[in-house]
Amino acid sequence: MDTPPTSATLPDTPQKRHLPLGAGIAALLVPVVTALGVISSLYVQVIHEDWVDRQQAACRIMARPQMEFVVAWGGPALGVAAVILCVLLARRTRRRHGVRLGETWPGLIAYLSVGANALAILLELFMLYAAFSSDGSGSVLGDCG
Repeated sequence: MDTPPTSATLPDTPQKRHLPLGAGIAALLVPVVTALGVISSLYVQVIHEDWVDRQQAACRIMARPQMEFVVAWGGPALGVAAVILCVLLARRTRRRHGVRLGETWPGLIAYLSVGANALAILLELFMLYAAFSSDGSGSVLGDCG
């Protein structure tokens, strides 16, 4: 009696693909790094508004905080790091495990977040530009007289 062929012997049978646990965790880090880049860039505005409020309370012009520049550079750095992480992860999983990153759910989430990250990087670069540009109107100190 002949036994039916198993799915391993049939070349065109679709098989469910799995990432190893470490690669799955790394793929889920891509959206986390993307979100941290956006949060960092938006925090530049919070730091700037706090600086303006402190100037108005002190009734004098104060130096801009260095943390504003550090956070402003952090946004684009994290945005680009998310893209690099996704590309390196895709290459590694393809070579080591023979699995395309987009064929797994963590990889699909990583690809979607990198696609959205293209717009986020533009925001992060704008916030970096805004941090280094001077206020055209100057700080209004209010009634200090």
